[in-house]
Amino acid sequence: MRRSGYTVLEAPGAGEALLVVEQYAARINLVVTDVVMPRMNGPQLVERVRTLRPDIKVLFMSGYTDEAIIQHGILDSGVTFLQKPITPDTLTRKVREALGQC
Repeated sequence: MRRSGYTVLEAPGAGEALLVVEQYAARINLVVTDVVMPRMNGPQLVERVRTLRPDIKVLFMSGYTDEAIIQHGILDSGVTFLQKPITPDTLTRKVREALGQC
């Protein structure tokens, strides 16, 4: 993502991601998160992030299919979703899509 000109803020887990969002002073346009994570899943993380940054866009990813995740009520239909495994080109394309830069 850096090679494509994006600034990347990394966090090893949801709790650390919340700290990054709280402490980073500049605008954050997009959060990329796995759907299934320990302690706090992706949708829960996004809900908390949006209390701090309501306009942030989201790209969910998972090793599960989007149909399985939607059928189990984990994600709403219509969210930007990327199924693993991914390539750098696929990630870049989906990030652009999520940001509305297709």
